[in-house]
Amino acid sequence: MSEPTAQSPPASTTGTAYRSDAPLRLPRPTLAQMGLNPGKRTRLKRLLYQHGPGGGTLLVLPIDQGLEHGPVDFFVNPDALDPTYQYDLAVEGKFSAIALHIGLAEKYYHEYAGDIPLILKLNGKTSIPSDAQSFSAPTGSVEDAVRLGADAIGYTLYVGSPAQDRDFAQFSQIREDADRFGMPVVVWAYPRGEAVAKKGGKESLYAIDYAARVALELGADIVKVNYPVPSEKDADSPPPYNTLKLSPAAAFRKVVESAGRALVLVSGGEKVGDAELLSKVRDSMNDGATGIIFGRNMWQRPKADALRVTRELHAIFREYAQPPA
Repeated sequence: MSEPTAQSPPASTTGTAYRSDAPLRLPRPTLAQMGLNPGKRTRLKRLLYQHGPGGGTLLVLPIDQGLEHGPVDFFVNPDALDPTYQYDLAVEGKFSAIALHIGLAEKYYHEYAGDIPLILKLNGKTSIPSDAQSFSAPTGSVEDAVRLGADAIGYTLYVGSPAQDRDFAQFSQIREDADRFGMPVVVWAYPRGEAVAKKGGKESLYAIDYAARVALELGADIVKVNYPVPSEKDADSPPPYNTLKLSPAAAFRKVVESAGRALVLVSGGEKVGDAELLSKVRDSMNDGATGIIFGRNMWQRPKADALRVTRELHAIFREYAQPPA
């Protein structure tokens, strides 16, 4: 399939300009460029081309929020408290994969194995303690992922937390296991901690850009990031971030470039309206994202509404399809 017609690059506002030689549409890394062993390449190719929208894109449905946020997220749509709601939505909506913790995999995935690929989350925490010392303890292993038939594993990395030394060491062991078993690694790259809060905050371009680069350098195959949100706190970011005046699209493109040859997934965050959601997806894909990982923006909706939105997402992804390489 040929590449779609290029669009204009995002413009920056006053201040430090975005590169004038930036490509009209930032190309995504190819499997051939990523240095993957055969097991990783086989699994990633399934996710990118044989499930979901295909064409080298990813549409992932996460259901790790019950552990990370608690049951509060299900009050909006009580049907979503039953994990079969998300499993059915993932299958009927033709998602690339569903991402969840080991309990929801062991108790439910056997009914859906072969119909929807699994990304098994291997660490997690509750929202009860503060984020000042953020650290996610192990909840599963790469061997669990292999046993359950997963096509990738997920790991939450808290960049900037005082506990990041333990986090890095824990991730290093999981990455080694994943390499040995040929299992792709998806890193939830989240800036957290008091130091981050004092340097622009967890939603700043500085923090998210740094987190994306850390994930790449530690060995992530796919990086999940949030979209940078400009605020007055950006003035507290280290130079030159404190003087950058980039448009939202240009700021996100900067994050994608920092992720290098790791594929980038955009986090959905809290539920938003249709227009904002679809605009975020199109902008992200235009600026180099491989796909999206939207949970609450999908399963907090009634199923018919969620399936309608997924059809619109599939239509957008078709515009960004590219052949395997």
